[in-house]
Amino acid sequence: MFREARPEAVVHLAARAGVRPSLLYPELYTSVNVSGTVCLLELSRKFEVRQFIFASSSSVYGKFHRVPFAEDDPISKPLSVYAATKAAGEMLAFTYSHLYRLPVTCLRLFTVFGPRQRPDLAIRSFAQLIQEGRELPVFGDGSMSRDYTYVSDVVAGIDQALGSNYRFEIFNIGNSHPVRLDYMIETLERALGKSAKRVHLPAAATEMPVTFASLEKSRRLLGYAPQVSFEEGIRLFVDWFKGRH
Repeated sequence: MFREARPEAVVHLAARAGVRPSLLYPELYTSVNVSGTVCLLELSRKFEVRQFIFASSSSVYGKFHRVPFAEDDPISKPLSVYAATKAAGEMLAFTYSHLYRLPVTCLRLFTVFGPRQRPDLAIRSFAQLIQEGRELPVFGDGSMSRDYTYVSDVVAGIDQALGSNYRFEIFNIGNSHPVRLDYMIETLERALGKSAKRVHLPAAATEMPVTFASLEKSRRLLGYAPQVSFEEGIRLFVDWFKGRH
């Protein structure tokens, strides 16, 4: 594909995603996310790609308690195999930038949601369970918070990264407004017009208590500014979701 297309840029979004499944299939996650990233970096070096965009994850911040998360915070304590593979991908990307002068931008994406979201991810799976009147698992006391980011804002961030010219940089792409798990469920209930049957379960060791993106660097160097609020994003998602049922 590289030989035929001779791409000027590579936007590397491919991965095995999901925190909990990565504990069940660590070898698969490592093979796809780490070895797969090396494969693309090596091809990009060989074919002199002008820009490489790597989709990293907010999960790389791991066991870190200062909020909001800034790009120069340490990422040495990932809480899942998935998070560790994304941190490894960033480090490999830096190595290729350093050794071969491959321009690389790593984007740490914060809990992306919206129409066509994968069925196993939280908002989509919760909507399905509420719609069908089935029990909805709530891990912990509902206080766990995520910086939900609507898909069009993420696409805008990727586009802005493609328009930049950095040798190696890391940027947060989030909404900078953490949302509690219980509020997320309540917002889905209102949008769907149905009540959830909650079943409370112990909090998982893989889960970060909060994700919260500092956007100071992304605003300053990329011009990134999220446009879609969490509530508006849920409305747009539910409009799509209802159209499928």
